[in-house]
Amino acid sequence: MRPLFTLDALRAAADLVHAVIPPTPQIAWPLLSKRLGAEVWVKHENHTPVGAFKVRGGLVYVDHLAKLPAAERPAGVISATRGNHGQSLAFAGARAGLPVTIVVPEGNSPGKNAAMRALGAELVEAGADFDAAKAEAVALADARGLTMVPPFAEPLVRGVATYALELFTAAPDLDAVYVPVGCGSGLCGMIQARDLLGLRTEIIAVTAAGAPGFARSFAAGRPVTGAPADTMADGLAVRGAIPEALAIATAGAARVVEVTDAEIEAAMRLLFEATHNVAEGAGAAALAALARERSTMAGRRVAVVLTGGNVDRDVYAAVLGATDGSESVAA
Repeated sequence: MRPLFTLDALRAAADLVHAVIPPTPQIAWPLLSKRLGAEVWVKHENHTPVGAFKVRGGLVYVDHLAKLPAAERPAGVISATRGNHGQSLAFAGARAGLPVTIVVPEGNSPGKNAAMRALGAELVEAGADFDAAKAEAVALADARGLTMVPPFAEPLVRGVATYALELFTAAPDLDAVYVPVGCGSGLCGMIQARDLLGLRTEIIAVTAAGAPGFARSFAAGRPVTGAPADTMADGLAVRGAIPEALAIATAGAARVVEVTDAEIEAAMRLLFEATHNVAEGAGAAALAALARERSTMAGRRVAVVLTGGNVDRDVYAAVLGATDGSESVAA
């Protein structure tokens, strides 16, 4: 499949991102490796200024808008999110003086909502889930004359792919990388970076069992839309797959692993115990999938992407405080 961008364009995006935020670390944690029986690297996207990898895409997307002819530059942008995409646009928009409106589902994470408002975004709560909020954002874009920022676009993928460039530069001999999938920019960025660098690393997509739309789409080879998602990992809570993202995934990902909320929560606890890092549900999903496939990955050099650490305090306290004895990953 033809890449979305060139290696030179990816490196230029990395320069743009690094002018604002430093590269995030990738660390092979000894205790984590011991527990899982493999050399486990964690790519720490929870260490960005907004606590998630999405900030990279926001910076590159807003830069893309700034380079449009004057007559085409938007007076303001709008998008839908469960939190991290919205924070990325608010962060980049504030730097560029670009007004940002974000639509989130009703009952969205209070912490993520507060963070977006603190970054200067106007927040609108509408709809029962991400897909309903997205429909409302499209309607508001028309009503207010705003430019709709989609959840998947070439500048967004090029931006988030800079984390993959950092990872592969620091650890080029990885056997496999596990990547969580919501709308797919992070997974597709990882695939694009691997292919542009000519690497043979296996890339495994990870979804939540309570949001099976992407996994079913991957299996069918076409977008399949399901019922509203039911998972604590809000970053993975989408109903289906974006066609452009699915095409890249089916061509470049080895498989999709679905993990349960119980497995995700166990991975959140393990990340804290073994690395003292905070992971939100989506951020721990990759480790949960590796734990599921630990026998397959035994003795290999593997990375997991900790995509974000933006979890509400009460949710995290409940996860850390659980004593159900089901944490096979901590054995």
